[in-house]
Amino acid sequence: MVLYKLEDFEPSYQESFDGHDIKGLGVYTQGTDEKVGTVSDVLVDEEGHFRYLVVDLGFWIFGKKVLLPIGRARIDYSIDRVYTVGLTREQAEDLPEFDERQTLDYDYEERVRGVYRKPTNNNLPVEAATPLDPLAALDPLGSPVTPLGTTPTYARDSYTSENEPSLGTTPTYARDNYTYENDPTLYGLNEQDHQTLRLYEERLIASKRRQKTGEVTIGKRVETDTARVAVPVERERVVIERVTPADAGKPVSGREADFREGEVARIEIHEETADVRKEAFLREEVRVRKVVDQDTVETQETVRREELDVNTGNLPVEER
Repeated sequence: MVLYKLEDFEPSYQESFDGHDIKGLGVYTQGTDEKVGTVSDVLVDEEGHFRYLVVDLGFWIFGKKVLLPIGRARIDYSIDRVYTVGLTREQAEDLPEFDERQTLDYDYEERVRGVYRKPTNNNLPVEAATPLDPLAALDPLGSPVTPLGTTPTYARDSYTSENEPSLGTTPTYARDNYTYENDPTLYGLNEQDHQTLRLYEERLIASKRRQKTGEVTIGKRVETDTARVAVPVERERVVIERVTPADAGKPVSGREADFREGEVARIEIHEETADVRKEAFLREEVRVRKVVDQDTVETQETVRREELDVNTGNLPVEER
């Protein structure tokens, strides 16, 4: 299992902690509030899960750095402290020293885990470290409880190895199939100190869909009308005018007076008539197109939101 320094794995890791930097925080023992050292680095696995805090034990053992499994740490950003759960000075002395130039293989991690797996009064949970009531009848498994300070006795014929308590037994794991989930007490976050409530909220998501609102039909039709046009025309007519010449009454010779019968004068008379015909011409063009008008439509809907109710019981609680 490959481990990486937090800054090498995610250079902008501080953004995930609202600008806080876990490196440099003081490390204190939980309960006694004794300062152990400072956090010099964080080691994460290939998925970015916190696995170890690198603690500089300058206040206990000068110049020694050790690995603190994340399950044995409780981070309090309100006072910039990291509390160790169950770390004793004896364990700190037994822990192998961390060297950045050294390869973190399974054997090295197993040496670290072996130290933390050793049962001590400090790393037992609160319920286990509290003296039991001698008057209690049964333990959770239904077996008789032996009062503290007494030595249990067993009959020779009925004794088995199962009569002995299993505290102090060190579990064994195979190198090939070991995962950090095998040690929840070392790598799992303390559920009492790290609880997460997810608050949900509804929001309106606006979308649009196109629908047909109508149809416009455009076509042509032929209408008839009566058109009138004025055409000036000419007509010929014969005008017969009789006048008395100036030499009227003057005698003329017989040759000049030619009396003939049947003499006829013919004059052709013409007139104009209106010749009307029709021709088609372009009157106008009608252009048809669509335009899009934009408008804002407001709608409202009831949304739900979860709020956090904190009942502190008059205890100081800081909300960030």
